[in-house]
Amino acid sequence: MADLTAKDVSEIAQLAMLSLTPEEAERMRVELSAILEAMAALAAVDTATIPPMTHAMPMDLRLRDDLVEPSLAVDIALGNAPARGDETFVVPVVIGGEP
Repeated sequence: MADLTAKDVSEIAQLAMLSLTPEEAERMRVELSAILEAMAALAAVDTATIPPMTHAMPMDLRLRDDLVEPSLAVDIALGNAPARGDETFVVPVVIGGEP
């Protein structure tokens, strides 16, 4: 893959709404070109026989039983609340309307 040109970097910066000095633009040109080369090297790797995975290492999920357990008492749960209703937290209105 060819290196990025100064014009390419300028267009990318404009799309990202960035204002770059000439020194920054040159540094970005070099760094972005290196990133594109690394991505091209990854794209060249044949992964047709590699199964999809979610983690690099095999993992056994350690799930606990879903058991009903007692929750905190209301007074304990709301004990440090700056404002509270009868059994609820009172928070400022965020999206319009009356408090």
